[in-house]
Amino acid sequence: MPPKPKFPPGVTPCDKCPIRKLEGFRRFTPEELAFMMEFKSGELAAEAGTTILSEGSDGPHLYTLLSGWIFKYKTLEDGRRQVTNFGLPGDLIGLQASMFDAMTHSVEALTDVTLCVLPRAKIWPLYKNFEGLAFDVTWLAAREEAMLTEYLATVGQRNSMERIAFVLLDLFRRAQRSGLVKKGEVTLPIAQHHLADTIGFSLVHTNKVLQKLRRTGCFNWTNSKFVMRDEAKLAGIAMASEPMEGVRPFL
Repeated sequence: MPPKPKFPPGVTPCDKCPIRKLEGFRRFTPEELAFMMEFKSGELAAEAGTTILSEGSDGPHLYTLLSGWIFKYKTLEDGRRQVTNFGLPGDLIGLQASMFDAMTHSVEALTDVTLCVLPRAKIWPLYKNFEGLAFDVTWLAAREEAMLTEYLATVGQRNSMERIAFVLLDLFRRAQRSGLVKKGEVTLPIAQHHLADTIGFSLVHTNKVLQKLRRTGCFNWTNSKFVMRDEAKLAGIAMASEPMEGVRPFL
């Protein structure tokens, strides 16, 4: 009698994960893959606008974003919001709560999303028995810090044109690595209020600067359709460095 599948129909097993097929992501060893097949306990589907993790929460799981987009944000007592980062397929979510018992920011689904559920209790066997995967978790945490540094520099030092150019360039490059860009075109699901909350400007000023940036001809952005026309020129406006090369890990 063949072994009973671990997951019900419709749930993606790790050995069939579409992210594993992308050139920009590290391949698991057979032993790592077997562990991840046991590590993953299921999937969570959430509609756009769903709060996945709340500031102050202490969830029992980590998540890998299998499909869709999320964003992370911090809310002040008076309701003002700072978007700190975005998440695309392959990104790890909830590590902060697993290490420090409580989230210091919230996570919301920007589109409909599917997340791989990874029980927090199994993170310690991962560190103990799989040094490659342990390095991957450390790498992902270090990458998150590096990205926060870039976004902090953007809000603190880049001018209005540079801020918007940087965010759009960063999201395009990350979408490209996640296999979402086809012939220079990607569905970019952020609205102008997300952009405003990321760069620290009012919605009116964000719209004004965005229109000015459009006139440079670097890109076309109509509704959610974003087409890159001149990445080098946009990178020059953003004062951005070259994109990270090589493969990156994911869980």
